[in-house]
Order: sequence, then C-alpha cells, then structure tokens
Amino acid sequence: MRIARPGPVSARKWTPLTVANGALAFALELGLLAALALWGFGTGSGPVARTLLGVGAPALAVLVWGLFLAAGGPRVRLPVAAEIALKLLVLALGALALDAAGHPAAGLVFGGLALLSVAVEYTAR
Repeated sequence: MRIARPGPVSARKWTPLTVANGALAFALELGLLAALALWGFGTGSGPVARTLLGVGAPALAVLVWGLFLAAGGPRVRLPVAAEIALKLLVLALGALALDAAGHPAAGLVFGGLALLSVAVEYTAR
C-alpha cells in the first residue's frame, strides 16, 4: 500500500469512502477546537489564565493547521511522513485535552477516530 499526499480538495477524486472520511475529518477538526477550549477554560488558575488558555490553545491549533495541514493546500509543504506525524500529534492533543478535562472515554473515541481518519485519508484513492 502506497502512502501519498491526498492533494488539494478541488483536485481529489471523491468516492463514498473519501466523502465520509472528509466529513469525519472536518468533525474531528471542529472537535479538536472544542476539546482544547474545554480544557483551557477548565485548566487556568484564574479568569485571565482560563481565558488565555481557552482561546489561545484553539487559536494555536488553527495556526498550525492552517500553515501545515489545511485540506485546501497548506501554506508550508512538509514531507508526507512529517505531515502525517504532525496531523496525528495535533489530533492527539485533542484526545489528551478531553482526557485532562475529565472525559477519558471521549478522548479514547476521539483518538481512535483520528487514527482511522488519517489512515483513510492517506491510503484511500
């Protein structure tokens, strides 16, 4: 099985599997932001720290995703292996944030779906 970069959204060949995975990937991206916000707003020691973490963590994730992982074409191209590793790392932070916020089962489900989605994205044609 060959691992290849999926390419820009407009140039992809869409099948029922890739459409379903695209929807899952988008839901995971939104879930990542929600998980980081939930963790941040619940972690800080005061209102200022909570606000900075609750807004800052998702904002940092958006910045990294937009620069390196955006489906429409990232600003900075990484080698495929580095792109996959970074995507898994960022999504793993969402799973860890859910666990740290007191939702370990949700973190496990999120992490499992993230692994599945990334595997399908880079192997399905």
